[in-house]
Amino acid sequence: MKVDASKVVRIFNEMADFLSIKGENPFRVRAYQKAADALEHLSGDLEALYHQGKLQNIAGIGKGMLEKIETILEIGKLPAYEELKKEVPESLRELLFIPEMGPKTVKVLYEKGNVKNIEDLEKFVQSHKLRNLPGMGAKTEENILRGINLYRSSKGRILLGKALPLAKRVITELKSSVSPDIERISPAGSLRRGKETIGDIDILVSSSNSSPIMDAFTYLSFVEEVLAKGKTKSSILTYDGLQIDLRVVSPDSFGAALQYFTGSKSHNINLRERAIRKGLKINEYGVFTQKGEKLAGRNEEDVHASLSLPLIPPELREDRGEIEAGEKGEIPELLKEEGIKGDLHIHTKASDGANSIEELIGRAKQKGYEYIAITDHSTSLKIAGGLSEDRLLQQINHEEGINSRLKGFKVFAGSEVDIRKDGSLDYPDEVLKKLDIVIAAVHTSLKQDKKTMTDRVIKALCNPFVRIFAHPTGRLLGEREAYSIDLDKVLQVAQEKNIWIEINAQPQRLDLADLWIKEAKKRSIKLVINTDAHHLSNLDFMPFGVITARRGWLEKEDVVNALSLSEFLTSLSL
Repeated sequence: MKVDASKVVRIFNEMADFLSIKGENPFRVRAYQKAADALEHLSGDLEALYHQGKLQNIAGIGKGMLEKIETILEIGKLPAYEELKKEVPESLRELLFIPEMGPKTVKVLYEKGNVKNIEDLEKFVQSHKLRNLPGMGAKTEENILRGINLYRSSKGRILLGKALPLAKRVITELKSSVSPDIERISPAGSLRRGKETIGDIDILVSSSNSSPIMDAFTYLSFVEEVLAKGKTKSSILTYDGLQIDLRVVSPDSFGAALQYFTGSKSHNINLRERAIRKGLKINEYGVFTQKGEKLAGRNEEDVHASLSLPLIPPELREDRGEIEAGEKGEIPELLKEEGIKGDLHIHTKASDGANSIEELIGRAKQKGYEYIAITDHSTSLKIAGGLSEDRLLQQINHEEGINSRLKGFKVFAGSEVDIRKDGSLDYPDEVLKKLDIVIAAVHTSLKQDKKTMTDRVIKALCNPFVRIFAHPTGRLLGEREAYSIDLDKVLQVAQEKNIWIEINAQPQRLDLADLWIKEAKKRSIKLVINTDAHHLSNLDFMPFGVITARRGWLEKEDVVNALSLSEFLTSLSL
């Protein structure tokens, strides 16, 4: 029985959660978390690496964890994990996903209030019994109820950053096993449109022989359960509990089916109404005349052309004016991933990152970048290892030395500078002026009212040395709501002060959101797509930022880090 790395990751993460609820030694909890994180970033097949003796060379995989991995590989489960599930109700673990709920709170509520699940929690809080527990009050009640609503609204949704790699993996494995039977294959649905969170993952295949494809699909390496298997549609559940649906259509209808199953629903309704006005019918099989003559279906380009439209990029298909733009020949030439020339928000092990500047340069060069900015946290963010003024100045000197040895590549000296509660910045101006790039960001006092937060941010953006406003709303998808801020006023100041607005490519952020990106573009505000990398592998988040930028209708000229090094240097001096 083949065991996928994702199964071990799930077991270790759940072990960590169960142990934390029990109040076990935090170092033991952290050991499982570190091992899960290491396996999540694993490069290569888990079983192959284990048999080659390479797992023990990976940071975070100690002797104890290696033995547990060996057990899972041999028998498909971990006895210690199975025992823990008997001790701790599985429904308790779900409470940890609710904002404001840590393991200590879950433990207290379970022991003192017999709270075992979300429904119990909601009733307990609404009855005001929470106030009888130490350190709990009306504000805690309000925060927990808000957290429950946030969790429910996001439950069953998958982050784009998790769904897209998984879909690509499905496609790769299917191609490698039944390639001759697959004519074309593509993600569909909201994943293809690049939405920040996805429901089920949809894959569409064109083939004249579906049986081998369905067999291969239901035997993919990460399948936990086969939910349904048919001739034209099958569904599986992965070890992570994610549902993937595969649909096979005839080659002659692939383009029409891809258009139809990509959506969005409102976009498709608009297209259907357009077809009716032209005396045509459009569905997942093709475009037809009223007499039933098929005009198009094999390719999406032909489907669009039959309706007198250019091919509309999937990311724009949200019924936000894309069809009207197509009628006028005004569909933008959207930014492409290969157009990115640098990354301007990166952390090193000097603060809370995992790698050295030199290691990050190496990975950036592999990506074809011409520059990066090192932007470790500023002094007051102690939890993230913020740099004191002296350490920052030492880092600047170190970067100058590195640059003296580089050719055709540049490291910009930067910092992610905390915007304090009163809007002042974490370093004095005499330090800020020594930096090439100052990123201003909010990390604390996130519950300020809208006016206070807006005034705070605007005050920071008016500092003459600030260049970038990072993750502008502070949201963490499914974990934390955006802080209250008047983005309209912030964008107005950004336009006046030539501040670049960040599109943070971290999958749990994707902040700025697409609608505000489009608004920033309307105002001719420049945007910058950054990964906010804390690990070498995080540099691979850039595609998610690019997709989000495309959903905001961005073209190459709208994005600062799509400039070449020489062009960027000119832009930086403006």
